Amino acid sequence: MGTRRDGPALLEIVVPARNEADRLPAGLALLCDKLAGLPLRAEVVVVDNASTDGTAGIVRSWDGPVPVRLVRCERRGKGAAVRAGLLETRAPYVGFMDADMATDLAALDEAIVLLREGRPVVVGSRRHGRSVVQGYALPVRRLGAITFNRIVRDLVGGIQDTQCGFKFFDGPLGRAAAEELRTTGFSFDVELLAHCVRRGASVTAIPVVWRDRPGSTFSVRRHSVQCLLDLARIRARAGFRVPGTPIIPVVPIRTMLAEPKLPEPRPAPVTVPEQAVSTEALPGRASTSSAKSG
Repeated sequence: MGTRRDGPALLEIVVPARNEADRLPAGLALLCDKLAGLPLRAEVVVVDNASTDGTAGIVRSWDGPVPVRLVRCERRGKGAAVRAGLLETRAPYVGFMDADMATDLAALDEAIVLLREGRPVVVGSRRHGRSVVQGYALPVRRLGAITFNRIVRDLVGGIQDTQCGFKFFDGPLGRAAAEELRTTGFSFDVELLAHCVRRGASVTAIPVVWRDRPGSTFSVRRHSVQCLLDLARIRARAGFRVPGTPIIPVVPIRTMLAEPKLPEPRPAPVTVPEQAVSTEALPGRASTSSAKSG
């Protein structure tokens, strides 16, 4: 079933873009083709994050199967761009993805199903047991990501991968969390998820197929110190440790519909009146009358 072009969008996806003129056309083409085949109306919001190349022009002239609109964000930083984009949305379901589409778009199908079932936050996780990760850059970057996620796990509901650029939210929740977002750098995902968890939202991690793309602007050498400083500020603003979000088990439908098994009734204890017990029948005990006659 294709996406209808009339009526309000049910899903809006934010794509932050800073100097993405080279990668954006291919990424938009993939995303729009996928959204056109979904059973709900979707739109794309590209946030031009103070680009100095032709990023804005590409979006303005884009002609595809789903609507794509441009939002300008002069404050530099991916977190600032995602915040600006989410606050421009109005749909019941919202999310954001990286311009390089490193996360395979097949994960959108499961994310949408879970959102419609009532899951408030759905994120892609490269550390999920069923994920496929191809070409994860340098080993030092992978080790840094694992260490980073261990540090912040208590803030984000226990999920193992906070930095995968594939996150979706219940619309009102996502906008409320974005409103409070203050981190503009690469650690913004942590603060965004922490705001959701603080509101009692569970975070559902799903498996993804993820392929490393050339051209990433993140550098372990240049950005690690700033990320640690951002984490310190996020914790200070939170002011408390967020409890881990309980794991949501997947229960088979037949189990959900089965009649509950009640415990076997235990037999009630039998109470015998004291006067009905003959003392003569008790071993090792003589009757009162016999004792007197002796």
